Amino acid sequence: MAKSWTEARQDDLETRYRAIRGLSDAIAAPLSDADATVQSMPDASPAKWHLAHVSWFFETFVLRDHVPGYRPYDARYAFLFNSYYEAEGPRHARAMRGLLTRPTLTQVRAYRAHVDAALLAALPMLPQSARALVTLGLHHEQQHQELLLTDILHLLSCNPLEPALFAAPHAAPVALPGPLHWIEGREGLVEIGTDMRHDFAFDCEGPRHRALLHPHALGHRPITNGEWIAFIDDGGYRTAAHWLSDGWAWVQREAIDAPLYWKHGDQGWTRFGLDGRQPVNPAAPVTHISLYEADAYASWAGARLPTEAEWESAAQNIAATSGTQLDGAACPQPCAAEQGTALTQMFGDVWEWTGSAYRPHPGFRAAPGAVGEYNGKFMSGQFVLKGSSCATPRGHARASYRNFFYPHQRWQFTGLRLAKDL
Repeated sequence: MAKSWTEARQDDLETRYRAIRGLSDAIAAPLSDADATVQSMPDASPAKWHLAHVSWFFETFVLRDHVPGYRPYDARYAFLFNSYYEAEGPRHARAMRGLLTRPTLTQVRAYRAHVDAALLAALPMLPQSARALVTLGLHHEQQHQELLLTDILHLLSCNPLEPALFAAPHAAPVALPGPLHWIEGREGLVEIGTDMRHDFAFDCEGPRHRALLHPHALGHRPITNGEWIAFIDDGGYRTAAHWLSDGWAWVQREAIDAPLYWKHGDQGWTRFGLDGRQPVNPAAPVTHISLYEADAYASWAGARLPTEAEWESAAQNIAATSGTQLDGAACPQPCAAEQGTALTQMFGDVWEWTGSAYRPHPGFRAAPGAVGEYNGKFMSGQFVLKGSSCATPRGHARASYRNFFYPHQRWQFTGLRLAKDL
């Protein structure tokens, strides 16, 4: 007998739940308890904390609130693994997460298994409102999968041995890309954002609205490592005229002279990645740069950063499943083919800084309750990044997606694409 539409949707949600939760476990599989416990900086979290926090999300917002009789696995975990939800009460300080030697990684994995068993058992009986929270939780976990990788990368970079998380795949020789081509963008009124009526989107991606675009063009590909080296060689990090005031103060205070994880030695530039220290590939997109660096490069190149509306309008008809998203690549990869007449690598290699502040779209309203704290309250002092990176789970990207970080942060796989006025 054929399954009903509801039954098919239920099976799909269960399949997605198992796959996404399984990927988190696979990412953390090579880690020792020590690897998973240490916190390398306040912006990063221990791998063990990530694994527990996403489980706490399901336990709190689905099992506790929608499954009668469910009892928390350990009531103390609410204090340890709440991230920033004020409505859920006090929590362990973010900068102190690396001091949580207990529970152990093994105990956290047992917690995950308990939550999985309880949620999968309850899934067939959950009301639509609870299933929507399961979907939100899965996208939330996909965000943490990327953070798992970038936080592990930062942690391993702090070890003088510079250990690799996994072996580097064989890199086939790739020709250096040709000169940058400019692709004219749409002009006039365009629609961006999401109407929330179809596929999943976070609340901050909507509502759909009109934006006015002036004549402009985008670079057909991201800026490469080779082009960044030219910026360095031309004194880019030593020339104040290219930098925003806050950026120049940051460069001087932190002694910044190259992207994060880069070193210069007898063999030229190298970078540290999840595959250990490797030579910088001049053909690959530059990554681990701050907004300050991206903006300075754009100034040096006689261009600017795209606005969020320019980028999103250009990407709306481009497949968001392109790129190297979690396909075993340890870092962004060179463009497979030079296509100067079309935009390339909009998704799946580096998050691309825009010049747009992370502020609400017209008509935005945060959802009621604790889940309404998910995005809206962070709309201050941060900038929007678009696309997705080599660490983004495949299927998690879309043109309307709004990633956001502070202008000095660069431990994510962040790069840039140039724009210019016409």
